[in-house]
Amino acid sequence: MKKRTLGVGIIGGGFIARFHIRSWTGVRGADIVGVFDPDAKRAKEACAMARELEVGPAKPYESITAMVADSAIDALWICSPNYTRTEVMEEIASAVLRGKGELVGVACEKPLGRNVKEAKKMIELARKAGLLDGYLENQVFAPAVTRGKEIVWTRGAAIAGPPYLARAAEEHSGPHMPWFWEGTLQGGGVLNDMMCHSVEEARFMLTPPGAPRDVLTPVSVTAYANCLKWQEPKYAALLAKNSGGKTDYLKRPAEDFARSLVEYKDKTGKILVVETTTSWCYVGAGLRLSMELLGPEYALQINTLDADLKVFFSRRVKGKAGEDLVEKQNAEIGLMPVVADEGVEYGYVDENRHMVRSFRNGLRPEENFGDGLAVTELLMAAYLSAETGRTVPFPPKGLESFVPAVARGAWNPRTK
Repeated sequence: MKKRTLGVGIIGGGFIARFHIRSWTGVRGADIVGVFDPDAKRAKEACAMARELEVGPAKPYESITAMVADSAIDALWICSPNYTRTEVMEEIASAVLRGKGELVGVACEKPLGRNVKEAKKMIELARKAGLLDGYLENQVFAPAVTRGKEIVWTRGAAIAGPPYLARAAEEHSGPHMPWFWEGTLQGGGVLNDMMCHSVEEARFMLTPPGAPRDVLTPVSVTAYANCLKWQEPKYAALLAKNSGGKTDYLKRPAEDFARSLVEYKDKTGKILVVETTTSWCYVGAGLRLSMELLGPEYALQINTLDADLKVFFSRRVKGKAGEDLVEKQNAEIGLMPVVADEGVEYGYVDENRHMVRSFRNGLRPEENFGDGLAVTELLMAAYLSAETGRTVPFPPKGLESFVPAVARGAWNPRTK
C-alpha cells in the first residue's frame, strides 16, 4: 500500500542539502518537514529556503533522534560531511531500535563511506534497523544520461551489439568548504570526492537496461593520482588562508587530479572498459561533466558546458563573484554557458523522485547502499593502484581494511 505524503527530514543544512531542497520543486508525494545541522544558523537558513520554495513546512530540529521521534518524519536524507556519515547512521539506527520512533527509509549522499569498512557499516546499520536504503548518486538520474542510455541500447545495441567502453569525467576548480580539502576528513582528495560519480555513471551506462548491476564483474583497476596545482606555494597559501591555517598542502596535500581504468567482464566473458578522469585543477567556465558511451557502430556524448543558453558580458559589466550561472563558476564576464536548472540537469530532481516513490511504495530504491559499497570498493582499489603504481586485480587482498595514505595524512608526492 502506498504511504501517505512522505515526510522527509534532512541531516545537514549546507551546500548539498540546499541542492536537494531546490530540486524538491519537481518532486511530488513528499514534503521537507525539517532539517538538523549542528550549526543552528545553517539549519534555520535551509528551513527558510524550503518554506520559501513551498516544498514543505520545514523547521529546525535539535537532534537526529528528535527527527526520528517525530511521527511527521518518515525518511531521512543524510547530507552531512563525509566524516560524520557512520556516526549519523549509528544515531538513526539506535533511535529506531530503542523505539524512539519509526522510519521507512534513509537515503545517503555520496560517498557512502570513506573506505570499505565504513560503507559496510552503513549497510549493516540500515539492515539492523529494518530501513529501506537509497544511495544518492545523482548522475545516474541525469536526464541526458537516462535518455541517452535508452536510445543507445534500444537503437544501437539492439542492432550492432552492446557498448564496450564508457568514459566519464568531472572537473572543476575545487570544493567549497575547507574540510573537503582535508584527506583525513573527506577520505581522500578528488578521487574520493568526484570519481565516485564517474565510476558509477559509467557502470550504469554499460549495464543493459533492466539488468542488475552485478551482470558486470570488475576484473582489474589501474589508477593514477597527483597534486598538480594546489601544492604550488601560492595556491597552498590560499588554501591555508581559507581554512584559518588548518589546511597545509605543502606538507599534507590531497590529490587534485586522478584517473582510473576499470576492466569488467560481462556474463559472456567479454571485456568492457570504464575510463574516468577527475580534477580540482580545471579552470573553465565552471563545473564540467562529460560522458561518452562507445559501441560497435555508435557513440554517445554528453558535456554539461555545451549548454543551450549562453550569455555575454563585456569588461564594463563588473559584478561580484557568484555561482548564479553554473556551479563552481570562475568568471563574471565574457561568453559564458548557463545551466538553466542545475537540479534537473545534474539529476537531483529525478533522483529524489525515485527515492520518494520507492519509499512510499515500500520498495528498496534501484540505486541503494549496495551500489554505494560497490563504488567505495572500486575507489579503494584505485587508491591502492595509484599508491603501488601497478594494476591491481579486483578485489585485491585486504580491501576491507585498506585506508589510503592520503586519508591517513601520510601522502605527499613531492617527498617521493
